[in-house]
Amino acid sequence: MIFVYFILIILIPIWAQMKVKSAYKKYSKVASSSQMSGREVARRVLDSNGLYDVSVEETRGVLSDHYDPRSKVVRLSTENYHGHSVAAAAIAAHEVGHAIQDQQEYSFLRFRSALVPVANFGSNASWIFIMIGIFARLDGMLLLGIILMAAGVLFQFVTLPVEFNASNRAMDQVVSLGIIRNDEERETKKVLNAAALTYVAAAAVAVLELVRLLLIYTGMSRDE
Repeated sequence: MIFVYFILIILIPIWAQMKVKSAYKKYSKVASSSQMSGREVARRVLDSNGLYDVSVEETRGVLSDHYDPRSKVVRLSTENYHGHSVAAAAIAAHEVGHAIQDQQEYSFLRFRSALVPVANFGSNASWIFIMIGIFARLDGMLLLGIILMAAGVLFQFVTLPVEFNASNRAMDQVVSLGIIRNDEERETKKVLNAAALTYVAAAAVAVLELVRLLLIYTGMSRDE
C-alpha cells in the first residue's frame, strides 16, 4: 500500500503537467481567427469590463501567467503576451477572469486571499511538528502538524472554485466579444481544462498526504 501511495503522489502531478504541456504545445500553434495577441485579448476584456486601472505586463518564464491583485496587473509570459494563438487567448482571458473576480469581490477569491498567510505558515511549519511527532512518538505534536497542514489543504480546495470560475468567465468573455469563433470554443476549453487539472492534481495529492498522516496518528494513538 505504501508503494502504491508513493506512486500515486508522484504520478498524479506528472500526469497533470503532461496534459497541460501537451494541450498548450498543440494549441499555441493554432492561430486564433481574431489574430489578437494575448496582450490585446487581455486589454480588450479588461476594458469591456471597465477595468481600465488594471495593466497588462510581460513576465519571464513559460506558463508563468498570473494576476497580481495587489498591483492590479495581469502578467503574461512572453509567448502568450506576444502570441496570436488560441492558447494565448485562452490563458490571457483566464487571468483577466481573476481580475474580474477581484473587481466583483468574488467570495472564494476573498476567502483564498485571507487564507494565504495561514496556509503559508501551515505548509512551512507543519513538517517540523510532524517529523518531531513521528520520530519522538509524540501524537500531540503530530496532531498539531496535521492541523497546520490542513490549512494548506483547505487553501488547495478553495483554489479550485476560484480557478474554474475564472475559466468560465474567460469563455464567456472571449465568446461574447467575438475574440474566438464558435468552432474555436472546443480548443479554448481544452486549454483551460488542461490548466485546471494541475489544481485538481495538487488538491488530490494534498488530501492523500493528509489522510496518510491521519492514519499514522490514529495508529500511534491506539498504541498508547
